[in-house]
Amino acid sequence: MSLGHTVRVRRSVAVLSLLALLAACGGNDDHDSSSSAAPEASPSATHRTITPIQLPPPPPPSGKLIADIMQASHDGARNQFEIWIDNDTDKTITPRKLTYRDDRFRAPIVGTRLREMPSQSQRGFAFAIPDQPACDRTAPHGTLTVDYTVSGQQKSVTLPVNDDNDVIQRVTSASCLELSIDKIAHLSWADEVTASGDGGKGSTGTMTLVVDTTGRPGSTLVIDSIVGNPVLSPGEHGVFTANLTITGDQPPQRVPVPLKPTRCDAHAFGESGSFNAFAFNVHLDGQPGQFVLRLGEAGSVNAIDFAKASCGFLTSIGGGQG
Repeated sequence: MSLGHTVRVRRSVAVLSLLALLAACGGNDDHDSSSSAAPEASPSATHRTITPIQLPPPPPPSGKLIADIMQASHDGARNQFEIWIDNDTDKTITPRKLTYRDDRFRAPIVGTRLREMPSQSQRGFAFAIPDQPACDRTAPHGTLTVDYTVSGQQKSVTLPVNDDNDVIQRVTSASCLELSIDKIAHLSWADEVTASGDGGKGSTGTMTLVVDTTGRPGSTLVIDSIVGNPVLSPGEHGVFTANLTITGDQPPQRVPVPLKPTRCDAHAFGESGSFNAFAFNVHLDGQPGQFVLRLGEAGSVNAIDFAKASCGFLTSIGGGQG
């Protein structure tokens, strides 16, 4: 027998064996009912499924407008807060004027970005924070007067405004603290940001705090520490311990503050709206407080360029230890 004939015979035997095995596994209509072979599944057989939970229907509109104060990081950068209005009525309303009144401010504040509000929707409206709050007054909350149009009719309603995060108290306290500090010294960041070595990957930076004293004796300011943000950190672990005592009759000074990237990932650089904001923990005449000091436009560009270069996203920003 030739080699080719032998190979063909072996292939034929293998094929016959495979067919016999498939026949045994697949079953046969002629098999006795006592056969151990499993019956074929019917294509029309049903399968048990989980019955979805029926959620209760949403409640009907209460017929009210509800107002809450919020402040995201981009609002802080723009020196504003937002009042979110929930239109819990069954009709679309169109705000014509929004007026926020609060004894902690010297005058009413008018909202911006007015737009239509469909039934049971929420919209946020921006309110600029005044430069001169009423530092000698307090209030538990403010009110919002909404002048609006609905179904062709003009209406007006005044609402209490919820402020669960104490946004107004925080911003007015910080502004009043800054006004008191300005009587001692004007604080600002210099535009320049220097870097070690060639300013490339792994470099450390230096910002400069400019202390321009007023020349008048009186109160004492102690800067305890400066805290960074998700992009830029002064000192190790995001905090620079300053321990800096300032009085108005001291000469002006420039204080170097170390700088490093907080994180080196694209998400941190893309998502932080307050990369140029640094919180100052201070004591003014022994009383603790906190305020935020932001880099100027040029300083912000220089600081973010330094951080990108230090992370290796840019080649360098120019070296030179500051």
